[in-house]
Amino acid sequence: MAYETRYCSHCANPLRWITAAEDGGDVARLRCPACGWTHWGNPTPVLAAVVEGDDGRVLLARNAQWQEGVFGLITGFMEAGESPEAGVCREVLEETGLRAKSLRLLCCSEFLRMNQVLIAYHVRVDGLPGDVRLSPELLEYRWQTPEESLCWPAGTGYALAEWIKQKGVEPRFGAFRPGQNPEPDPQKWPVRYWDQDPRFVVAPQLG
Repeated sequence: MAYETRYCSHCANPLRWITAAEDGGDVARLRCPACGWTHWGNPTPVLAAVVEGDDGRVLLARNAQWQEGVFGLITGFMEAGESPEAGVCREVLEETGLRAKSLRLLCCSEFLRMNQVLIAYHVRVDGLPGDVRLSPELLEYRWQTPEESLCWPAGTGYALAEWIKQKGVEPRFGAFRPGQNPEPDPQKWPVRYWDQDPRFVVAPQLG
């Protein structure tokens, strides 16, 4: 079920689509006609972890709400008061029982369908493959090599593909669920970093 904001959180009046001047020009947003409060609808930060063990395999897990055979990355919402780095380590520990011993930023991307911004990390963990202890949200898990892994052309699937590519393996894509388009979006894959965007100029190193 999809939820939407319908009432002002300040005065409880119904919101309406109202166009108003902003820094970038006139923009229509849900606004309160009584007190002027604006529902910005900013995307929610979601953390994703490509969890790698010492043997070079990646951990994929199946959410309890997903159909059989569908596996994905370890993900979770960033909490108030924590950094993205602390948040992704917390999520990995909570969801798998494994402690992160090193991490690096892998990529960031938008996930418009869910109004989210995905912040993905490559996380190396302590422990053996059999040490995984799943949270109640997850039903089962598997460890896969980069060659065995099939990426999905949406959301966190591109983060997994980027990790596989950095391992020197050509990523393979397939539908996340039956009936979905198995081909990656050319606007999202390959991952394009800001310093590869012609609109920006890479600043010189400070001496």
